[in-house]
Amino acid sequence: MEHSLLVWLLPTLALVVGVAIGFLIARLVPNAAPNRTQRQLDDVQERFDNYQNEVVTHFNSTATLVKKLTASYQEVQDHLAEGANRLALDEQTRQRLLAALHADASQAPRERLTPPRNQEPPRDYAPKAPNAPGMLDEHYGLKK
Repeated sequence: MEHSLLVWLLPTLALVVGVAIGFLIARLVPNAAPNRTQRQLDDVQERFDNYQNEVVTHFNSTATLVKKLTASYQEVQDHLAEGANRLALDEQTRQRLLAALHADASQAPRERLTPPRNQEPPRDYAPKAPNAPGMLDEHYGLKK
């Protein structure tokens, strides 16, 4: 009997000791996988936030540059108009210069192209005479 008790007691005792050691190791050693994943997620989020900030900054500076470009273009237009008024020798020359300056602004919008009136779809074959053999005929192109 003592032998059979020893056969059951030792594995049971080993199992309890193994569970206790596993539990202690799990509690004492922090689980590195979730922490690493969280760090990677935080890193990706930080890079994404930085990218978004760079995009916003880029488009803000682009908008500022476009405003400056528009203002500069307007200044050039005003300067040329003033020069045309001041330096033109006669009224006809001044009118032509001013008309050329403002030609871009006064251009009417271009008309859209209209599709062809013929609604027949294009053919993917050559037309033939009514009684002539078609291209798929076995005697097509052969001389008799």
